[in-house]
Amino acid sequence: MLNIKADLHRILLGRNQEWSERMKKENPELFTELAQHQKPFFLWIGCADSRVPPNQITGTMPGDIFIHRNIANMVVHTDMNMLSVVDYGVNALGIDHVIVCGHYGCGGVKAAMGAEFGGPSGSWVRHIRDVGRFHHEELRSIADETERFDRLVELNVAEQVYHLSRTAVLRDAWAKGRKIQVHGWVYSLNDGLIKDLGVTRDKYENEVGAVDVD
Repeated sequence: MLNIKADLHRILLGRNQEWSERMKKENPELFTELAQHQKPFFLWIGCADSRVPPNQITGTMPGDIFIHRNIANMVVHTDMNMLSVVDYGVNALGIDHVIVCGHYGCGGVKAAMGAEFGGPSGSWVRHIRDVGRFHHEELRSIADETERFDRLVELNVAEQVYHLSRTAVLRDAWAKGRKIQVHGWVYSLNDGLIKDLGVTRDKYENEVGAVDVD
């Protein structure tokens, strides 16, 4: 009898073999093409939540999306992992569509709405708390807690799109005439649909409120 907990990894290996055989039947050239080169159409910055797998929810195939995931789809300017992915995706792979995708019901965003806590995850969530602080007046005006939670998810995505537009990678690419677009999306766990927040950025803009230094 199979011990589910002890042999869970064996289940994954078995499913991998089944998937490989199915892919070979459906597209005999797939693995040959993937082994030769990588030509993704999109760069995806999403949440690490196991319920939001980028390829499945977008109906795309292996090789279509270059993916970076972390807690609450954050763009943190000191995160060299994320910045390296963006740099490689934009400059080495030539990707022109970057997607920041959050999701309703995000645990990281929910944690940011609660009491302070310690550990590395507490420090990470601090960035989301800042988003809430920036938009405190709007969030405070929303009486329903679920609606307020959903709105913070959306605001967090919009802020990360903005942060991405301030990176040197995007700024330099736009200066060279690249037609890169950075999109902000939110995925719903309730119906599996993606919402475009309409916060796309396609050029570098001077920061509002910036102080010029002579």
